Amino acid sequence: MFPLSYEHFLLLLGAGILGATIMPAVTQKLRWPMLISLPIACLLGGIGTGLLFDVPRIDVLGQGPVIQRVTEMAVILSLTGCGLKLDRPLGLRSWGSTWRLLGITMPLCIAAMTLASWSILGLPLAAALLLAAATAPTDPVLASSVQVGPPGEEEEAEARFALTSEAGLNDGLAFPFIYLALAAAAAMSGSSGAPGDEGRFSDEVIRNWLVIDVAWKIVAGTAVGWLVGRGIAWLAFRVAPPNGIADAFLAIGLTFVSYSLGEVANGYGFLSVFVAALTFRRYERNHKFHVELHHFVEQVEQLFLIGVIFATGVALAQGLLIPIRTPGLVVVGLFLAVIRPVAGWIGLIGNGMPRDERFAVSVLGIRGVGGFYYLAYGLSHGPFSIETGQILWGVTALIVAVSVVLHGLTAPAIMDRLTGKNRPS
Repeated sequence: MFPLSYEHFLLLLGAGILGATIMPAVTQKLRWPMLISLPIACLLGGIGTGLLFDVPRIDVLGQGPVIQRVTEMAVILSLTGCGLKLDRPLGLRSWGSTWRLLGITMPLCIAAMTLASWSILGLPLAAALLLAAATAPTDPVLASSVQVGPPGEEEEAEARFALTSEAGLNDGLAFPFIYLALAAAAAMSGSSGAPGDEGRFSDEVIRNWLVIDVAWKIVAGTAVGWLVGRGIAWLAFRVAPPNGIADAFLAIGLTFVSYSLGEVANGYGFLSVFVAALTFRRYERNHKFHVELHHFVEQVEQLFLIGVIFATGVALAQGLLIPIRTPGLVVVGLFLAVIRPVAGWIGLIGNGMPRDERFAVSVLGIRGVGGFYYLAYGLSHGPFSIETGQILWGVTALIVAVSVVLHGLTAPAIMDRLTGKNRPS
């Protein structure tokens, strides 16, 4: 291996940023097929760097708190972007596909993945639930390629809308299952003094989970998001002078204030961020300021994406997948090829969505940065054993890596086909 100097590091980082900035426009102008997406390039670049250079080892367990904070920033900024780009008015019918993906598809994914992890991987029940909850949500960061465009710039096709709104909301609504796994693990560890991988799902654990982690945290997160979004929109559009606000600072402030207040209120901060951005978008919805905000958030989000996926590639090259062995490969394939597509198809039955759009929504549930956040959070806050943690990281990283490549290669063709069918003749 070659030593990785500071100059080498800057070269790799700069090349990645330039690639994200220039190559999409170049390929579009020259009408070249987009053979490789930015996430795939970052992943392959990370793997190559880990194999060729003497890079400091990434300790996913020891550095869990750092990973949690970095991925947290990526997710909350992406959630702001999701909320700002959605133009469709909120409603039971207009958001029908979203409610089905959240209320049917995601619980089915979590249940099936828990069963597969327990029966095939041999994981204890609480650990299997943690893995399932971490990998179930569609990622708002990596799923940007299949989402709706910037605010006000295009009609929201149903498949793109469903994937965007699902990614915006399910990152907050997967948290109750993370907390259930943590509470069960803590109950087991508290009584035995050993790691709580198996978990104890007692009546008290379930009761507290339903009241606090399901009911209160969802309501609190939603309420805080609405209040923050409404309040900041009123200040920006009614009190402040026109064109007197820097979009960068407002976007960051909206994200940080809604997230922190949601957490302080003992709610789900992820949910607060998305609801705040969605509420802000509804205020003076035709104002060009929304587009400026979205563009800024999207650019910052891409920087985090480059770093996180590149580091994932490095960790893979350093042997992150070794603990999972053959059963882990089976579970990963089962989850991506069967569990999510089938659960997505079932969730959309009776929704009236055409078959090709149902297929696109079902198979394009992209996994990514959010899964890393949830896993880092769960393993940092729960009494799980080191061996179990290594397996969970290996499986999650492989799911994300395969999703990056698989969905990165197939998503453009699938979405372009839908766009062609929906384009007026």
